[in-house]
Amino acid sequence: MNMATKKELRAKGRKISATVWLGKSELDFKIIAEIRKQLKTKKLVKIKMLKSFLESHDKKEVALELAEKCKADLIDLVGFVVVLHRR
Repeated sequence: MNMATKKELRAKGRKISATVWLGKSELDFKIIAEIRKQLKTKKLVKIKMLKSFLESHDKKEVALELAEKCKADLIDLVGFVVVLHRR
C-alpha cells in the first residue's frame, strides 16, 4: 500500500465512528469474527480500546495482532483507537 492511499484512508478513518469496543474481556474468537464481518461490509473499521483493556495489554501489540488475525492493514493507531482496512 502506497503512502498516498494510506494517507487517504487515515483521513477517512478519522471521520467514522468506532464500531467495536475492546473492554475487560480478552481478544477471543467472537471479537475477531465481528471485526472480520465488519471489514467485509465496510472495508474500514474503527476500534476503540477502553482503559480497562489496556491495563493488561500493550496497545501496539494488540493493534498488530488484530491486523494479523483479521487479515487487514493497520492504517492508524492514535491514543486508544485503531483503524483497520481490509486487504
